[in-house]
Amino acid sequence: MVECVVKNWQGEEVGKAPLEMRVAKEENAPYIVHRALVRHLANARQGTASTKTRAEVRGGGRKPWRQKGTGRARAGSIRSPLWRGGGVIFGPKPRDYSLKMNRKERRLALRTAFLSRVEDTIVVENFADQLQQPKTKELASALTRWGVASENKVLLIMSEVPENVYLSARNMSNVKLIKADSLNIYDVLSADTIVTTSDALAKIQEVYSD
Repeated sequence: MVECVVKNWQGEEVGKAPLEMRVAKEENAPYIVHRALVRHLANARQGTASTKTRAEVRGGGRKPWRQKGTGRARAGSIRSPLWRGGGVIFGPKPRDYSLKMNRKERRLALRTAFLSRVEDTIVVENFADQLQQPKTKELASALTRWGVASENKVLLIMSEVPENVYLSARNMSNVKLIKADSLNIYDVLSADTIVTTSDALAKIQEVYSD
């Protein structure tokens, strides 16, 4: 079990929050996290890229010139891949890139990845009531008080996302706001700093415990 320091809106330490998760064995952790990350990125691919083969390109039905006697190389179609405007050899076709991974493995990989980022995680009290109206500047100031560098890529996790917080965060290009029950391994690993509310931390342990 790890105990995380909890900060208030002003950036002062006000207590500690426990973080306890079952993670992968040390020798297996890199492998299972890598598999989960590759799966996430593969499943995000649309797979809609498509090119036309010589059979699909319009035209080219007539032989350009006779087979013999012209002194030129043999040609059966102006849509040969060797010709400008011809088909494409071995070009991409629509395909499904998705990979399968057991639900328990995915959960284990996510827990392992999240716990590995504990040193870059900042736990704060629920601050929704501090933003009476959408104010990007106030949220940016709060992140600075909590110890987040201005150039850092931040993953902000909350149990519920109030509209004022959403509107305050959406203008910040380096902040991604996400609900505790919608975590994904890519966001957890790619963020420089993870900021989570104490109730979101409890929800993460509840939702992803099995």
